[in-house]
Amino acid sequence: MSKVKAAVFASGTGSNFQALLETDNLQCEIALLVCDNPHAAVIDKASAYKIPVFAFNPKSFSSKAAFEERIVERLQKAGISWIFLAGYMRLVGPTLLEAFNNKIINIHPSLLPEFPGKDAIGQAYHSGVRETGVTIHYVDEGMDTGPIIAQESIEVLNEDTERSLKEKIQQVEHQLYPKVINQLLQQSEGLI
Repeated sequence: MSKVKAAVFASGTGSNFQALLETDNLQCEIALLVCDNPHAAVIDKASAYKIPVFAFNPKSFSSKAAFEERIVERLQKAGISWIFLAGYMRLVGPTLLEAFNNKIINIHPSLLPEFPGKDAIGQAYHSGVRETGVTIHYVDEGMDTGPIIAQESIEVLNEDTERSLKEKIQQVEHQLYPKVINQLLQQSEGLI
């Protein structure tokens, strides 16, 4: 039986994208990278793994709905069932949310609801909290407000720098995201 096809949405370096590709027992096929930055390093990673890429410049479209309609077309053409956000730095709009209802998952580098949005690691580090972590959640129309699926906490030590904290968070992300994705896919198989 062929694996369910998933797309990863990313805007930057793609460390979580690469971690998913390097997961031996991932229960889905990463069949497409969607990137809103045509110069992002993640595109080179996709090319190295021979993953098709849909890269676009949002400014070349008349509206969010217009580029999301184009994304939905590409996703449907590729037979995509799930979307995994991995450093995709845009709010997902109604066009995508309706087409992939409860099938869009995000990973965020904080213990939501604390430190939503951009630079969550920096926000946590500079706030002086003693604990932060990683959250995986369903995507809704808000900024990191969707229902939480899983969280893992990380202690912020006195000797931590912002960089060391980022490295600790990424280690957890690269383990937790594939594990949670596999659990979700196994659960959904029973529902299909």
